[in-house]
Amino acid sequence: MTTTTAGLPEPLAEIVEEFQAVPDQQKLELLLELSRELPDVPEQYQDRADTMEQVVECQTPLFLAFEFDDEARTAEIIFAAPPEAPTTRGFASILHQGLSGLSYDEILATPDDVPTRLGLAKAITPLRLRGMSAMLGRIKRNVTEHVASLS
Repeated sequence: MTTTTAGLPEPLAEIVEEFQAVPDQQKLELLLELSRELPDVPEQYQDRADTMEQVVECQTPLFLAFEFDDEARTAEIIFAAPPEAPTTRGFASILHQGLSGLSYDEILATPDDVPTRLGLAKAITPLRLRGMSAMLGRIKRNVTEHVASLS
């Protein structure tokens, strides 16, 4: 594990390594490729954005929901992002692939600097990078609140 991936859960570390392995000009292509891999919103959330939490810090309407498994202590993360927002969808896909299904502890231990570790600063505006930071912050806050509600 490199300094860039230190402290990251394995699935997220693999994604960061992918980004670190390509030149700056190809990072945006990789992000767009990942945007196409974001799973569709499950049926129970389609046309029900009111049951999902909006991440208002994102420039594009982005919604998330969680399905917690308290027996396994894992969280499935569900994202809804419009297809016309590939950057936002790419960030959501990174977090979905990197964190969804992991344990509460693994999610909460994820370092906050994931957007920086991807090396996208030259390809993406700081405002968009803050949007990804906001997504990660919301995920960790929701998991923290859920864990606290179990006590």
